[in-house]
Amino acid sequence: MLNPIQAMADIVDQFRSHTNANGVTAKMDNAVQVVRQPGVETKYVDVTIQFIGASHLPRMEVIGTTDPFFHASLDHRLSYRSSVQSNTLTPVWNEVWQVKNVPTTAMLSVVIRDKDHKALVDHYIGKFETTIYPGAKEAEIRAPMHIHNRGTFWLKIDSSPSHNDPALLPYAFDGPVHYSRHNSPVLGALTKLRDTRLYSTWKVYIKGVPRIFGDEVQHWSRNYKAAQAIFQGPTSIALRSGIQAGHHLLYARSVSNAFGVIKSAEDVYALFRGNMHRSSIDGTVSYAHRIKPAVYTYIISTDDDTLRFSETGAAFFVDFASKHALHSNCAKAVRYGGEFHPRPVGGWARFSDAIKDSEVEWEIVIDNDSGTYSPDPGLLPKVKEIVEVNFTGFRVVALRHDDPELVASREACRAYALSMRGMTEHELEPHVTEGEETLMYQARRGDGALYYR
Repeated sequence: MLNPIQAMADIVDQFRSHTNANGVTAKMDNAVQVVRQPGVETKYVDVTIQFIGASHLPRMEVIGTTDPFFHASLDHRLSYRSSVQSNTLTPVWNEVWQVKNVPTTAMLSVVIRDKDHKALVDHYIGKFETTIYPGAKEAEIRAPMHIHNRGTFWLKIDSSPSHNDPALLPYAFDGPVHYSRHNSPVLGALTKLRDTRLYSTWKVYIKGVPRIFGDEVQHWSRNYKAAQAIFQGPTSIALRSGIQAGHHLLYARSVSNAFGVIKSAEDVYALFRGNMHRSSIDGTVSYAHRIKPAVYTYIISTDDDTLRFSETGAAFFVDFASKHALHSNCAKAVRYGGEFHPRPVGGWARFSDAIKDSEVEWEIVIDNDSGTYSPDPGLLPKVKEIVEVNFTGFRVVALRHDDPELVASREACRAYALSMRGMTEHELEPHVTEGEETLMYQARRGDGALYYR
């Protein structure tokens, strides 16, 4: 297991050796300022920022140490959120953020916090700012009013001149594509689950959204009754507040989240694998290593250009007026939304578990089946392109929600889950397990307030 203290020491030694050899000073002033001169042509660069880690963070809890994470932004135009490191004062992230078309005058701001699962807000540790000038950097983390040093943050920045016309699409996220998997808060109390995926949501930070979609967004549908109840009328405020509380419960960042980077087709396969995890109890077979035949509800957010999804039969959808509104946090518009499902080329009807997943090609069938937002089917080619750009190794088939081919493919997927993977009709639709408190119940009780941040 990686020793974070030794890892940080190794990183510091490597960086100091590199910077000393090149005559570059790693230490930097916390209050560096860039003066933008009027009339001077702005130059743009493509940057790769490697967030290495931190050392000597303060202890934020009476019992235990700190669960640190950080939020970085470039000129407050584009942001990055890190994973949460558990119970450490010397976190090692080694996370990378690539951004194209960044002005050379840009400032990188980083705020470090301690994840507090029992408070309304996370503990503030400190922050720092720096230019995007390339090189290894050692930043002092400063407390409010710059009174105290709250530790040291280590990072490295590489840059190269931007190409084409960067001014047309500045601050463009360019990877790596990364994701977080969040578990429903009821999951920890349920010990006999056959499939934990029914209590999970995924958030994938995808690239290419502004370039492919431009200014196109899909507003909520005024012809859809459930959307009308959410977005207009005297009771809509109360309904939205419940859905938003549920959203924050589902997508809260915690040490229990899973984090990953998509670099290859294998990483994409891993997103869709698994079910029947507790086979030793009821005699069912575990398929945790196989791609699951499942249908997913998704939206592409206008807030942060993330792809958010969960299984359409996820248990937490019970009592919610709109699955897509729950994922979008009741946004009045999304980039797009609908459903998708993975399938072997040729379809689930022609597949057999005797065939290894690695022996066949896979594709994602994606559609515009969202009553809440009623996305324009004419944009499906753009949806196809955005999925192909981000999900390496998967072919993409984009179909209208009323296309007979889509209906047949979706039903074949569900039929395979029922006949070959031991799923039940009950599990294909939102449901409540015996003794379980629904997500809506918890949101109305006020649990969602703990994650409203």
